Amino acid sequence: MASLAPNYSVVFGFEKGFDFQEKRDWMAQNWWTSFYWIAAYMVVIFSGQTYMSTREAFRLKTPLVIWNLGLAIFSIIGTLRTMPEMIHVLQTFGFQQSVCSPSYVENSRVSGYWTWLFCLSKVPELGDTVFIILRKQNLIFLHWYHHITVLLFTWYSYSEHISPGRWYICMNYLVHSFMYSYFALRSLGFRVPKQVAMLITGSQILQMVLGCFVTYYGYSLSQRGENCQISDATAKLALTMYGSYFLLFANFFVNSYFGGKARNGKSDKKQN
Repeated sequence: MASLAPNYSVVFGFEKGFDFQEKRDWMAQNWWTSFYWIAAYMVVIFSGQTYMSTREAFRLKTPLVIWNLGLAIFSIIGTLRTMPEMIHVLQTFGFQQSVCSPSYVENSRVSGYWTWLFCLSKVPELGDTVFIILRKQNLIFLHWYHHITVLLFTWYSYSEHISPGRWYICMNYLVHSFMYSYFALRSLGFRVPKQVAMLITGSQILQMVLGCFVTYYGYSLSQRGENCQISDATAKLALTMYGSYFLLFANFFVNSYFGGKARNGKSDKKQN
């Protein structure tokens, strides 16, 4: 019988020592502390904008380059460590297993470890907004709404080890690999073609469509009594979240690349 976990050619010591049950118990007891991070985040937004309203914008070129490169590298590594598990399950067991089995976190220590880091990373990613505020860029609703809801959902749902999470995590790591690499190039002063930004935003929209699809697929199977690890409440939250993201990203795409500002060469891209 084929193994649920793929054979990684290299497994690091910190990955071998990953204990999914310990992390699951910790998150079950502490997920609600994400509200503290969100509260602090909102304070930073409003107090920061007030503070900067009478001051000149900071350039912050070097810190911004380091920030974007760091997140790009983290996302690329996360993709390389989680995607093999996804491909293995799809090729060996099929699509339904990829949506309905939590083996990505319970049977594979490598992808399990990077799933845990994925959840934790949603806290430092809030720092994106600090750069926007200090550089006095346009802080759109999509930006801070996305950060808040992703943090809350990932911390809330982690202890359930929801099976469609395999798709959520792989897609997010992959899209962020391109997105933060693009931001890093921009912060280094490279003139990246507009089409690249359009492709990245398009991939984000596709991510939301696929997120809705795999969630509904898993939810439908569980409603029919099949073994698919996602609760009704979490499935509904995921559908609401991905559905709202789809609408907001689609609206952003149209306004940025085909609206009046885009025609005037002043598109407000969602960037740091």
